[in-house]
Amino acid sequence: MSGANASQWLKTTFPCPETALEAVTDLLGVLSGSAVEQSPVKDGLSQISGFFEFTSEAGRDEAFRRLEQELGELLAAYGLPAPEISSSVLADEDWATSWQQYFTPFAIVPGLIIKPSWESYAAQPGEQVLEMDPGMAFGTGQHASTQLALSLVQSCCRTAPPERMLDVGTGTGILAMAAVLFGAKEATAIDNDPVAVAVAAENIARNGLAERIAVSAKPLEEISGQFDLICANILHDVLAELAPALVRRLAAKGQIILSGLLCGSQEESILRIYGALGLRLRQAVHENEWAALLLEA
Repeated sequence: MSGANASQWLKTTFPCPETALEAVTDLLGVLSGSAVEQSPVKDGLSQISGFFEFTSEAGRDEAFRRLEQELGELLAAYGLPAPEISSSVLADEDWATSWQQYFTPFAIVPGLIIKPSWESYAAQPGEQVLEMDPGMAFGTGQHASTQLALSLVQSCCRTAPPERMLDVGTGTGILAMAAVLFGAKEATAIDNDPVAVAVAAENIARNGLAERIAVSAKPLEEISGQFDLICANILHDVLAELAPALVRRLAAKGQIILSGLLCGSQEESILRIYGALGLRLRQAVHENEWAALLLEA
């Protein structure tokens, strides 16, 4: 490879338990800003590969170190050990674009199309289109908990579009953007990860929604006002911890969508916690082992 600062790619591969797949692929996509490969689940595990561009040994080592640290912290939240990560360097200068052929426009929920920037797509009547590239969007959009949350957002907005929507733990910004496309007047999107905030801001601007969606790393307790619709696609323990603060931000007769929950005990636990704060279940949706809940005041 010619040039002292020519780009190379660090390929990292590790096994991931099925219960943490969505969160791990989301993390890998945000950290790398690139494509994420995922093998079919076998015996409860999937092999995950992420690709990190670097121009120096220091950059390569820093990318690997950060992945080790943040992956370990994320899996610890699931009660899982950190995996052994294997790595290799790809010298193919064309790799950065070679995988683009695998990403084509798709309907994430009926009427909402996700498309990468290099693909053209003519929206059909009744369709909305979000442009989001792999590493930014595809790590989230194709997973069950995001699709479940989006289906509930779509349903809420179809029934009564909210004046103000709050997306907590916004990640790529997909729920906030979808809510606005579906009819919400304005949205606030927050995340405690500055990398996620930067990605969400880029996606929001890319889709021409910056005037209607405010995105920041502002903590939930610093968010003011009341919201007609609140969405949080996070982990069970975080949803439990945030329950009082989320309910305080909910407008009278407002609705909360909670996703990222496993069916069964996690779902039942969240229903008990939010029920004790005065919310009642309006709808529960499920896909495989995932559940999402629509609660109302």
